[in-house]
Amino acid sequence: MNFELFIARGILSKDKNNFSRPIVRISIISIALGIAVMIMSLAITAGFKDAISQKVIGFGSHVKITSFDLNKSFESSPLNMQQDFYPSLADSNGIRHIQVYATKSGLAKSDDQIHGVVLKGIWTDFDWTFFKNNMIEGELIEIDPVKRTNDILVSKLIADKLNFSLDDEVRIYFINPDEISPRGRKFVIKGIYETGLEEFDDLFIIGDLRHIQRLNKWDETQVSGFEIFVDDYRNMGGAYETVYNTIPPQMNAESIQDLYPQIFDWLDLQDLNVIIILVLMIAVATINMVSTLLILILEKTNMIGILKALGSKSSSVRKVFLYNAVYIIGLGLFWGNLFGLAIAILQQQFGFIHLDQASYYVSSVPIQINLFPIILLNIGTLAICILFLLIPSFIITKISPVKAIRWE
Repeated sequence: MNFELFIARGILSKDKNNFSRPIVRISIISIALGIAVMIMSLAITAGFKDAISQKVIGFGSHVKITSFDLNKSFESSPLNMQQDFYPSLADSNGIRHIQVYATKSGLAKSDDQIHGVVLKGIWTDFDWTFFKNNMIEGELIEIDPVKRTNDILVSKLIADKLNFSLDDEVRIYFINPDEISPRGRKFVIKGIYETGLEEFDDLFIIGDLRHIQRLNKWDETQVSGFEIFVDDYRNMGGAYETVYNTIPPQMNAESIQDLYPQIFDWLDLQDLNVIIILVLMIAVATINMVSTLLILILEKTNMIGILKALGSKSSSVRKVFLYNAVYIIGLGLFWGNLFGLAIAILQQQFGFIHLDQASYYVSSVPIQINLFPIILLNIGTLAICILFLLIPSFIITKISPVKAIRWE
């Protein structure tokens, strides 16, 4: 770059670095706020989808193996737990854990209330990670491989509806198709959990699997099915194929998306909201930068005329203004990333922004920070702004040196 262009760039840079131009300050603030909003949108959406997915998976696992029939109720056909893939399937690539389970629907009764529930029977291989993170009172139940336990876990929602508390005795009635009268069982509340997902909190009670075996007149090897957890939810497709190709033909494997499509379809719709926000914020930033560049060009018309009169090419002068515009965008991106990531990290650590759990399924705004999408967001914003800035910069080619020097 020749001496004249070096001086021109210095003049523009001085105005910008000192924040002496209101239009420059507005542009920087606009870009900063826009990128901060976009970062928060990405982090909140990713966090929300992950939080809800983990809650659904905590109840239903990533993949379920059941009997291959048309029965989709909680009164399922039994499977023998003595299978070649159990528990060796947990050693397969991408699969973290496998466990057996059984379910049976019933009616929980208090002194003056009756509530429909599903008793989910578990065995000694049950993964307690999810419930450990969602316990609010009491403790987890212990499954003894020899002696059946009457301890159960109930949700806070069920406990509130039936006015139950810890150590209360709960009578649940079960009906078998081949029996006229219901069969009652007495349980003791050992712990109370809360996940925020009403669809599950209003339904499931966790207890010993052997109660269901006895109620259904199954032997000790029969269960409703197997639950499989994978290492990475994003790679569930490969794990599902492994499971499907491993099990015998009389069994069926279903992913969590197949079992609860309405929940996962709703979560996928959240991506549309993010796309709308990104488009709007980038559009605002681009319009502001185009306006800023036009004003800078108009204010420096005399300087442009002088440079052209000294022999500078229009393309070289355009680069000076584009370099300064990119510098303004860079400042906006820097402060926007700093502010957006700071808010996201603080929310992730302290959860100071609260939500109504009954409406949003979580008690505070969930955050998941993924650096790769944020890097792409910054690169994309910068590229789009520069692309649109090429249009107003063509005005420089139309400026006549004689008229520009006379410009006041």
